[in-house]
This record gives sequence, C-alpha cells and structure tokens, in this order.
Amino acid sequence: MTDQSTLTWPDTEGPRTVRWRSEAGVPAPKRVVIADDTTTADTAYRLACEGTALLWRGDYQNARQLLQAMARRAERKPRKGGAAPKAAASPAEAFHLHRQAQSQRARTLGMVLIPLEGDFGIELRRAPDVRAACEEAWGAPDGEPSVASLREILGLIGAHEWRKKGVPVAALGGAVIHPYYGVFSPVRGEYVDLVARTPLPSEELAFDIGTGTGVLSAVLASRGVKRVIGTDQDARALACAKENVARLGYASQVEVQEADLFPPGRAPLVVCNPPWVPARPASPIEYAVFDPESRMLRGFLDGLKDHLEPGGEGWLILSDFAEHLGLRTREALVGWIVEAGLEVVGREDIRPRHPKATDPGDPLHRARAAEITSLWRLKARAE
Repeated sequence: MTDQSTLTWPDTEGPRTVRWRSEAGVPAPKRVVIADDTTTADTAYRLACEGTALLWRGDYQNARQLLQAMARRAERKPRKGGAAPKAAASPAEAFHLHRQAQSQRARTLGMVLIPLEGDFGIELRRAPDVRAACEEAWGAPDGEPSVASLREILGLIGAHEWRKKGVPVAALGGAVIHPYYGVFSPVRGEYVDLVARTPLPSEELAFDIGTGTGVLSAVLASRGVKRVIGTDQDARALACAKENVARLGYASQVEVQEADLFPPGRAPLVVCNPPWVPARPASPIEYAVFDPESRMLRGFLDGLKDHLEPGGEGWLILSDFAEHLGLRTREALVGWIVEAGLEVVGREDIRPRHPKATDPGDPLHRARAAEITSLWRLKARAE
C-alpha cells in the first residue's frame, strides 16, 4: 500500500519505497509490478486497466513503444456486438463525456512508470538526459530517488523543448515567447492579435491581470504603453513573465507582481484573459485552461470598477466556446457585467485559426467550428 507521496513495489531484497512525483496530482498507484522488454502490450494494457502500475526496468525506447501500443488499444472502437459508446444528448454532455474519456485514457496510460535517480537521471538503456526538463518543472533535485509516469516525463520533455525553442508571436514582430512548464502558451495567437489591434484608451499605464507568459504585457509595451504591471499568483508564471519581458527588452516598462488579480491602485487600461471554460480542472496544471464556476472571470468583473481610472477601459478577452458547449450563456455573461457596475462600449471579434476548428473528427467539432474569441471593452457605468 502507498500514500500520495510515496510508491512501494516488491524488489529482490524486499519492498522498496521511494518518492512519487505527479504534477497532475495523481495519487501513487497501490499495486505495482516490475515490467521489462518481455512484457507484451496486451499484458501491460490489461494490467493498467485493472489499476496495476508497471515499473519499467527494460530499455527506455521500448517503454515508449509499449506506451504507444497501449494508446492504440485505448483508442480502439468496440467490437461489433459490444457496448456502443453512450451518445451525448447535448453539447454539454458531449463535453463531459469527452473529458471523462480523456481522464480514463490518461489514468490507463499513466500506469507505465520510470525510476529516476536522485539527480533526475534515468538509468535505463537508451534513456535520454531528462535532468534539465525535470528541474524546470520540479525545481532542484534533492538527491533522493523517485518515480514518475513515463507519460508525464514525456510531457516534461515536450515542455522543455517548447521552452527552448519558444513560440513566435506575430504581434511582436515574430519575436519569441518562451513558455514555462504549466504556464499557458500563446500558441493560439488570435487573442494576442485582438490586444495588438484594439485602439488604446491611454499609453500611460496598464494592468495585465493573470499575465502568464507575459505575452500581453509585452504587446502593450511594444505598442508604447509607458508602464505595465502584470500580475499572477503562480510562481512559474511569475518567473516566466519576468524572463520573457526582460529577454524582449521591456524590463524597464513592465513590472511583474504577485497578486490575486489586481495590483493596488487604478489604471486607465486593465486587461484580463481568464481561462475560457468554466469547468473543474482535473489536475493543478489545468487551471490555465479551466475556470471552475467562472471564479476568475467573475472576480475580474466584480473588481474592475474599483481599479479603473475615470474614463478607463477594461479589456476582457474571452472565447464563446463555453457558450456553444452549453456551459455558460451569453445572458449570464452580460448579466455579470451589469451586476459589476460596468457597461460594454465596444467589442472586437476574431475567428480561431487552430487546426481543431476545422477537424470534423474532433468530438467537439461543432462547438469549435462556431467559436469566436472577443475582446470586450468595458467601462464603469455612470451612476
């Protein structure tokens, strides 16, 4: 038996217990067996579906191939005569069934485990050097061995490569933003384009609420805003934003502060790009995408009036994806704006350009195809 912070498995010299690592917040598996190059994909998939984890002791690249084979089995359609997948009665149910399937798939594929040395090295044949990727996500090694799922390690490697390569941003003249692990990446550039093209109410001061990578702060600075204050609560986001604005040459214009939404004071422009989907995150790193009960959205709206200078504007960047899924109505959004003592003075719209918007095979294709991202220009309503 194991708890959420340690993993125990049978070894030749008796049970061994080490630290369990999971950025997704997944508890350590309770049942663990040793697996190696002789373990078949069918056996591995059956054990994983039963809740038994496989601690890998073979060739690292073979573990990757095994994981790919398990993924193919997870994606197989039911055999003829088997139980058909439940049909969704509404877009909201389709969304929840999609997330449920994703969660089940993640749990199953997360059962292939890789042992890590105290310096995050992997002592398996043909294993890559993942130490830098692990340190970027987990911090400096403590010298203690640990175990993590292969699927999560591959995610760390992918995030490390994105951080090294960066994401070019057209609104910054093609300059590159380097996202940290767990910080929302500006790969969907349409929301950045909205901030780049909407007329500024002032060039004196702007607040960027939930700055993330700092991309919107950088765009505002590039447009001539003399002082920008970007806020966030996440330690990775704060470090990421500071590095990006410094790398882009805007450190003298942009100040990054730790804050719950708003910094002290008022500004003639307050910008916020909250998570767009009002659903419960399945893991801590999903808070960049999901806003449970629209807490950040409503917090921004409710506090905006008290942080706007007279005549100032609040820019809310929000997709209507949740509306097409039936998770939030346009009437509810407009009602929250009115309740917060605000009024809409303009709106800029843009269509998404990401591949899923034109993929009819996507289970949420209908909602994605209809999606529009908007920049809502808000002002304090005259009493």
